[in-house]
Amino acid sequence: MTTRRPRAAARTARLLAATAVLGGLLAGTAAPALAAAPGGTPLPAAARAAEPATVTVAGHGRAAAAPDLAILSIGVEASRATAKEAMAAQKTAAETLLAVLHKQGIAERDIRTDSLSLAPVYTQSTEGESRVTGYQAGQAFSVKVRDIDRTGQVVGAVNDATRDAGRINGVVFDVADPSALRAKAREAAFRDAYDKAEQHARLSGHRLGRLVSLSEGESVRPGPGGAAPALAAEDSGVPMAPGEIEEQITVSAVFELL
Repeated sequence: MTTRRPRAAARTARLLAATAVLGGLLAGTAAPALAAAPGGTPLPAAARAAEPATVTVAGHGRAAAAPDLAILSIGVEASRATAKEAMAAQKTAAETLLAVLHKQGIAERDIRTDSLSLAPVYTQSTEGESRVTGYQAGQAFSVKVRDIDRTGQVVGAVNDATRDAGRINGVVFDVADPSALRAKAREAAFRDAYDKAEQHARLSGHRLGRLVSLSEGESVRPGPGGAAPALAAEDSGVPMAPGEIEEQITVSAVFELL
């Protein structure tokens, strides 16, 4: 029995040493967490992981420019006793219209057919019955006039050439390339959002931090120019007032508050 006592004592010593080492490792791991807070008070894990305060603002920007493009909505109509005759008369009037546009220097790429129609014309008798008494054929075109100073001249030439068959349905003014106008409106929208966020930070006793997110809504162009009313064929001289084209953009921005 005396030979077993040293072995038992050795095992006990090794167990106590391992326990002491493990306790030291655990104590070393917990020490930084306890020392994180000033005054020796442990900082709660929720407070350490809290996200910074943010402010969300909307910015609105607009920019205006003089138009450099006029878009005419024009066409021809013809009424005849039969559908074939109406289409033939419409074809002749449309060819006359296209010829005068080409004579005015309008390029092929700037002339587009928007619609072609053929419909019966009804007449109601004294007895209240409706019957077909003819047909009306028409064709509508969208025409871009890139020299807007000549818009009135083009309209007058169309009226003179097509006479009773001609139709001037409206005129709108626009910019051929809206990218520069849109960029100015976007810059104004971002500046508006930044100024608002900076004011909110100051009012709440914070400093404005980094931009967290930024999104842009669809650009809006409220009424690109004015649409002229339909004109009678005998109005050969047409004064135009292009005005201004305005672009509007809205952005939404999120900033940190420090």
